[in-house]
Amino acid sequence: MQDILSVIRQLKRPKLLIRAARFGVDDYDRERHLVRILRVHHLPVSGDALMRLMDLEERLNDLRKANEAGYSTARHVDILIAIMGEARLLRAVTSV
Repeated sequence: MQDILSVIRQLKRPKLLIRAARFGVDDYDRERHLVRILRVHHLPVSGDALMRLMDLEERLNDLRKANEAGYSTARHVDILIAIMGEARLLRAVTSV
């Protein structure tokens, strides 16, 4: 089984979505963003947060590809920002 960071590296998404997320990742605030995105009161550890974010992102990507009316580009970018931010935190912790 692949580790979560390898899975993230292999994600293939439209360049415009990724570029938009990269603009926002520097302002990523885990406490503020995760509470809103995951709708939780207590923050999960980075690995758990990433797994939940990846599930949310996959569902949004499916909606995007199916041209569903419920798809939100803004939410998709928001979740990609959180994935990138959490991945940075996890890499920083695991490289120490």
